Amino acid sequence: MAKNVAPQSPFEKNSLTSIDQLALAKRCSHEGVKAGAKAAVVATIATAIPTLASVRMLPWARANLNPTAQALIISTVAGMAYFIVADKTVLATARRNSFKQAANHEA
Repeated sequence: MAKNVAPQSPFEKNSLTSIDQLALAKRCSHEGVKAGAKAAVVATIATAIPTLASVRMLPWARANLNPTAQALIISTVAGMAYFIVADKTVLATARRNSFKQAANHEA
């Protein structure tokens, strides 16, 4: 039984590939957010422990690092870790997907 289907126009093919690319980009950014959040948590812990310990043990830190400065140090490191890792993850995932797409087009 033959189907009575017209061939797809180039516009329909482009729209399907753009929907696939949009889904791929969304997954790519989601992976970046997850990796960035994990890195931010690790960086927060890794920064908070020495910062809070130094404020208790070192006279200079006790005199010069008020709670606002401590929070600023910790949150700055966490924010930097988030954005650096998220950016690297998104770029690595996009690069990996572009190689997969190139291999699929060649085959």
